[in-house]
Parts: sequence; structure tokens; C-alpha cells
Amino acid sequence: MVRAAVLASGDGSQLQAVLDAMYFKEIPNIELVAVICPQRDAYAMKRALNAGVPAYVVDPELFPTNTSHSMAVANKLKDMDIELVILAGYGRPLGVIPYQFRNRMIGTVPCLYPAFDGQERDVHRAVLERGVKVTGATAYFADGDGGVGGIILQQAIDVRPEDTPESLGNRVMEQCEWKLLSRAVALYCAGRLQIRGKRVVIKPEETEEY
Repeated sequence: MVRAAVLASGDGSQLQAVLDAMYFKEIPNIELVAVICPQRDAYAMKRALNAGVPAYVVDPELFPTNTSHSMAVANKLKDMDIELVILAGYGRPLGVIPYQFRNRMIGTVPCLYPAFDGQERDVHRAVLERGVKVTGATAYFADGDGGVGGIILQQAIDVRPEDTPESLGNRVMEQCEWKLLSRAVALYCAGRLQIRGKRVVIKPEETEEY
């Protein structure tokens, strides 16, 4: 079993996607040990507790710098013997955490990386202004700086003429990000992800012989 923890903020919609995938047995070999949030009143905390997953708060206001806060989160993860860290809409600087969980931290970005790299906050508006016809999301391993490292999965959707940044963002989130995050975690837990240089290779699913 892969001992995993989720770093989440806000409403926890990406966390819920992972919890739902676990409920429907779509993620094999996972033991979700904890959800860690920076805010005590984050709805992600309630989602975790409703699913029976222990939820912890590491309050950034108790630490003098972002670095010291990230060190506290990293130490919490190490104390729980976490193998895989899942980024589910975590709104804090990652600091030192990715260095300690290289190729063991999975997240998503709402673009077909490297297209519109660095514009995550306004990516959907940028997509519409540029007039591209296809957008989507990317699941990745975080690199040492917490950015997009090895690309695990990508999924595309068509941009509609009537789309607004809000409607496009909602479709990318619901049709791409939620699904990709759970699929990437499932592939990791099934032992099917292999790092080759800067590439992530998905190994074929093993079949039983009779």
C-alpha cells in the first residue's frame, strides 16, 4: 500500500475528486493517511473528516517565513512516513517540500503545459484572447522548485465560441483536472510510472496468465 497525504486549501474540490475515485475503487493500493490544510476553516477539512480521513492544520501565521512553514509541513509528512504527496489546490508556497519528495509529488495545472506556462491564474482568459481552439490540463510530478516536472498525463477539450473564462475554467476543472489527478495517482499507486530523464513513461498494465 502507498501511504499518501493530500495538501489542500479552500473548498477542496480536487480533494473530493480523489476521495470519490477511492470510494469507487479507481485508485488501487492507496492508504490516504492525512489531509493537510493551511486554514482551519477550509471546506477541504470538512470533506476529509466526512470521508474518515484525518485532517491537520499547519497554520502559516504561526511561522515567521514561508520557508519555515513549508519545513513544518515537510516534517509532518515525514513523521507520518508518507510516500506520495498529492497537491489538490494547495494555495501555499511549497518551499522545501518538493526537494524532499522529488518524483513523489503529483499535481495538476489547468493548461496543456508548456502552453501558457506561468499564466495559471489567468490562463483561461489568455486562451480565449489568443483564440486557441483546444485547451485542457496536465498532471505532473513536481520538480525541485515545485513547478511542472515530468508530465504524467494530459487531457484536452475544445474551446467553445461562447466560452467565458469562468465557463472554460469550470469545464477544464471538471472534465480534465479532477480526472487527471485521480488517474495519475492511480498509475503511481499501481507502480506503472517510470522516470526516464525528463520523461514519464507509463508502463503497460500487467495481465495475469492462466
